[in-house]
Amino acid sequence: MTLPRSTRRPLVLVVSAVALALTASGCGAILDEISGPADAQRDEPGGEVTEASDADVFSVQVGDCIVSSKLDDADLVESVPVVPCSEPHDAEVYAETELPAGDYPGDEAVTTSAEEFCYGAFEPFVGLPYEESAHEYWYFTPRADGWTRQGDRVVQCVLDTNGTDVTGSLQGSAT
Repeated sequence: MTLPRSTRRPLVLVVSAVALALTASGCGAILDEISGPADAQRDEPGGEVTEASDADVFSVQVGDCIVSSKLDDADLVESVPVVPCSEPHDAEVYAETELPAGDYPGDEAVTTSAEEFCYGAFEPFVGLPYEESAHEYWYFTPRADGWTRQGDRVVQCVLDTNGTDVTGSLQGSAT
C-alpha cells in the first residue's frame, strides 16, 4: 500500500518527533534496542575505553576490559559490557587473530583454531603457563553467517578471572 503524498509528510514528521522525544526523555534505550549497540567510547591517543557501556561486539579490541557477569549467556553475542580497565572487571581481551580467507571452514575448525591460538597466546600475556594459572580463557569466534555476509574472520581471546574483580590490566600478572 502506498500512502498519498499529502499523508506521508505529516507521518514522517510524527515519527521523527516521537524518536526525538524518546531520545530527549532518557528513553534512548528503546532506540538502542531498535538500532543495536554502539561502539565503545574511547580516548583518542591510546584508544582505551573511557566509559562503561554495552559496546557492539565488533568494536571490542585487544586490551578492553569486560564485566563478564553482565555478558549474555546467548550463543550469539551482539554487545559486550566493557569498562575502563581502572574500574572493576573480571575479563580482558588479550589477543586476536584473523582466520584465513576462503569458505567458512565449519564450527569445529573455527573452534579448534581459536583454542590453539588462545592457548598459545595465554602464557606470553599472563607470564605463566595456562595449567599453572588461576585464570581461564574463552573466545569470540566468527559464525558462518558473519563470515559470509560481513567477512568476519576475527578470533578474540578473553582472559577470565573466574568472577574475581580486578582493576588494571592482567598482562604480566603471573596468576
